[in-house]
Amino acid sequence: MAWQTTVIFVLGIANFALNRAVFDSRHPLFARLPLVSRKLGSGAALVTEFAVLFFALMLASNGWPDFVWAYVGYSAFNAVAAWLLLARRI
Repeated sequence: MAWQTTVIFVLGIANFALNRAVFDSRHPLFARLPLVSRKLGSGAALVTEFAVLFFALMLASNGWPDFVWAYVGYSAFNAVAAWLLLARRI
């Protein structure tokens, strides 16, 4: 069971890093938003990311060890979305 929590934790760190990189990227999509919306959006995204990580760790350590695969899928989706924004594909 320890490897599942380790994988989720490492992916959680990567998701936080991707989140930060996207909000710091100065993408034109964010430039159109008012400063207040950017700050609130960034904070809300971090809180949501923490909640997803917290519940994934809780589920994996309390009898749902296969939940690691759901979190891997979630992280892959985040990585593709971040790549699209950071590479200016969108």
